[in-house]
Amino acid sequence: MKFIYVISAKRLKQILIIVMAIVLTAGIGYAERDSIAAFAEGASTQAPQAIYKVDTKEKKIALTFDISWGETRALPILDLLKEKKVNKATFFLSSPWSQRHPDILKRIKEDGLEIGSHGHKHDNYTKYSDEEIRSQMAKADSILTEMTGKKPTLIRMPNGDFDKRVLEIANRMGYTVIQWDTDSKDWTNPGTDVIINNVLSKAHPGDIILMHASDSAKDTHLALPVIIDKLRKDGYEFVTVSELISGTSVDSKEIH
Repeated sequence: MKFIYVISAKRLKQILIIVMAIVLTAGIGYAERDSIAAFAEGASTQAPQAIYKVDTKEKKIALTFDISWGETRALPILDLLKEKKVNKATFFLSSPWSQRHPDILKRIKEDGLEIGSHGHKHDNYTKYSDEEIRSQMAKADSILTEMTGKKPTLIRMPNGDFDKRVLEIANRMGYTVIQWDTDSKDWTNPGTDVIINNVLSKAHPGDIILMHASDSAKDTHLALPVIIDKLRKDGYEFVTVSELISGTSVDSKEIH
């Protein structure tokens, strides 16, 4: 005996809607699985972030200098900071450079300036595996800790290149990733006046300013006196990145 089941058009439509909803939900869950895992792993609900600036009305500003190679530009910049009585700035140092120039690193430390990590290889870590990213950060961490006697807690990725994986790994290794809101573009060597304008036209309270003390930046030490004098005249106080972000609302960008 055969039984024939008749489904009304209305009921069929309801069933199709339910089936489509189940399929769609499963698809979304699969598509977002990697993203969700990246946030869930480590028992943290907050997405990894990099800090670009601080949300404050106080006229505090952080000068930062990256160094990855060379020996002719760092000392003039250090001399200038000392001459201008700017005893608070942050230097992000690559570990191979630090090993090659322990005397300059010692000078940075003796001048009371903050030292952050600039990684080991000066390369884009986003193209590396998780293991290699950890290895690069760990090498720099070990070298800088041994040479300075203090573990760095700030890191600026080489070339400012990062993604969610890099941020998550850095966070697990005890680092805060620091970017910048004002780029002097001194490494392009556009001329002293352009560097000065690049900074002064954009500087603001809570700003993190990117500059370089590598040999590739030929005019930074020439632009710096004008930048320091003008910012100071405008009422700005120079602080380290750590001081800037300590206990203050930071402007960070979420990476997906």
